[in-house]
Parts: sequence; structure tokens; C-alpha cells
Amino acid sequence: MKKQITFVALLILSISLNAQKAENLALTPPMGWNSWNTFGTDINEQLVKDIADAFVDLGLKDAGYDYLVLDDGWMARERDENYNLVPDPKKFPNGMKAVVDYVHSKGLKFGIYNCAGATTCAGYPGSRGFEFQDAKLYAEWGVDFLKYDWCDTENLNAKGAYQTMRDAIHATGRPILFSICEWGDNDPWKWGEEMGHMWRVTGDIINCWDCKVGHGTWSSLGVWPIIKLRKDIRKYTGPGHWNDFDMMEVGNGMTAAEDRVHFAMWVMLSSPLIMGNDLRSASKETIEILTNKEVIAVNQDKLGVQAYCHSDEGKIEMWAKPMADGEWAFAIVNMTEEPVEINHNWSWHPVKDDLSGRELAVDRIEYTIRDLYNHKDLVTTKKSLKSTIQGHDVLMIRLTPKK
Repeated sequence: MKKQITFVALLILSISLNAQKAENLALTPPMGWNSWNTFGTDINEQLVKDIADAFVDLGLKDAGYDYLVLDDGWMARERDENYNLVPDPKKFPNGMKAVVDYVHSKGLKFGIYNCAGATTCAGYPGSRGFEFQDAKLYAEWGVDFLKYDWCDTENLNAKGAYQTMRDAIHATGRPILFSICEWGDNDPWKWGEEMGHMWRVTGDIINCWDCKVGHGTWSSLGVWPIIKLRKDIRKYTGPGHWNDFDMMEVGNGMTAAEDRVHFAMWVMLSSPLIMGNDLRSASKETIEILTNKEVIAVNQDKLGVQAYCHSDEGKIEMWAKPMADGEWAFAIVNMTEEPVEINHNWSWHPVKDDLSGRELAVDRIEYTIRDLYNHKDLVTTKKSLKSTIQGHDVLMIRLTPKK
């Protein structure tokens, strides 16, 4: 009995110590790539290697993307005789450790997928009842990121299920970023900070500006339905814990302008920036959007405050994001399909964020205005901001107190 008590005490101590290590894994929103949006379960070893190569060759790694996440469908349909998960031998003939090692050799981090239920969303073995065994296996492979889904979870308590896997991860001693993919059904923003580093706030995204596509019992949502779905959750996001608005559809069929808006809004909302396109065939314009370091810097701002809708005039929406060092970012979005002219006088439109207590003090501070997509300085806040924004496009700017 004493030995059992000692073991349990050591396990609890280990979980506690490793929980402290995990706290520093996502001080800014995680950045990376996930296979699901484009490939579904049609994944394999060569795809992973090609994507890892593309991270480096296309400048994505230099831009800050570092997690390469393999989604559903990587495992065989049955566990082995010891109830361990087995990589599909046809898709991954050299096993998962070799794949992880290749990703690591590129200076990147590797992520993997499973589910809190008995089966995954695609019908592969889930982790229900095997949490500690599966986490141990991931750690042995060198996994750095776990996306944990919510299919086939009848009679499970969401918070409890994610706590079990959190403890299993911490027990391995390996720092693994924990991505909660519970779709927002059980308000994960209210308890997610205790359990993981990021949590999905919606169901699956789809590559459209403003649409909803039904799948029987659930629906995929376009960019703007996702943005507008949740109210009053921005207070739950911040360094180490992030509202996740889903993997991005940049490069997956919308216009370049709509892609700019999509990327800008995920940046402004402090969402994790997880690409979902085929990097091997991505256009130059798509890569320019995804690797825009001036735009990315807004997402990676150390203050970590999620943007809010400052004004909605029908044709134009202005979103505001307070940043560290007294700076601000704004995304001015043309919601129509026709060009719209703006003439914005900063002194007529006070900007104050009650959540962060930050204020754009144009009455006593002059701010320089930087166009982040076009990489050029505009006027200061002493003058009206005039611009023509094309249909479904965005003017994204950063305001910096003038020295």
C-alpha cells in the first residue's frame, strides 16, 4: 500500500512540475500547418516531408511558422496486441518516429491528432480509455503538439475528458502543446486555460467569405460566420491560452483580396495561425500573404489582446487591436463587392478598449500610420486617413506613437 501511495504522489508531483514547463509553450498564438483542410485522411509520409521542405524553401519557417500537424487518418484501423496506436503501414512505411525526426531535422516541430472519444471523426481508434498510453507513445516519438478532437464522446464530460489527456501529457515529461478541438459546444473558453493552450471556438471552417454548408447534424462555416459567431469571449484569450478560430483557408479558392481579409482577421483576433492549404502548389500571392512579417507581428504582439469591432457602418467594418508599447492595429474591411472610399478623422472617432484599459490618445499623442500589406507609411493621425478599399479587401494599419 505504501508503494502505491508513493507512486501516486510521485505521479502527481511529476504532473505538477511538467504543467509548469508547459506554461511557456504558447506565449504568442501558435503558428503552423495542418493537413485536414486540403487533404482530409489522404495523408502519407512523403506529403509530410514535402510540406516540411516547403516550410523552409518558401520562407514560412523564417516567418515564424514552426508546427507541422498531421490530422485524422494517420493511424491503422486497429490497435496492436499491446493496444498501442499503429501508424498506417501503407501511408507511413517507416513508422511515425522517422517522420517526426525528418520534421525536426528541418528545425520544425511535429504535431499529431487524436480524439477524446472511442473513435476519431474519421472512424479511426480514439484515445478514450487509453489517454496515458497514447500520450506516452507520442512523447516517445518526439511529438510537440496534440490536436484533440471531440467525436464519439457520448456521456463524456468535456472538461473532464480534456483534463485527463492534459494530465497524461504532463505525466510524460515532454512539453507538448495541447490544442483543444471541442468546437465550442461546452464553452471551452471558460475552462480551457486550465487544460490546454488553445481551444476551437467553432465547428469546421470552409473556404468561403460568408456561407454555411450543412452536413446533416452539423455545418461548416465561412470566414465571417465564424468571426461573428461568438460574443464576449475576447476576455478569455491571452499569452499561453488562445481562442482558436480554426485552421486558415488562405490559398484554398477564395479571391486574393478575401484571403488578405481572412488572414488579417485571424491576426487581429489573436487566433493561432495554422495554414490549411497545399504549400507545394501555393501561388506566389498566397505565400506573400502568409509570410507578411509586418502583418504577422500584430498577431505575435506580446500583449495578446484580441481585437474588437470598433465600428460597423454596413459597407465598412473597422476592427481595433490594442498592442504593447502603446501601439494599435486596425483592420478596415470592405464588406461589399464594390470599391469603397474612406475618409477617417481620428479625432472624431475616439478609440478606447475597456477590456485592456488602452486608449488611442490622438488628442495628445501623434501616431504614425503604417500600411502593413503594402509596406508603406501613410499620414499621421493629425490628418484624415483617406483610401479606396477594393471589394472584399482590407486596409490593415499599425499606429505607433511618434517619437
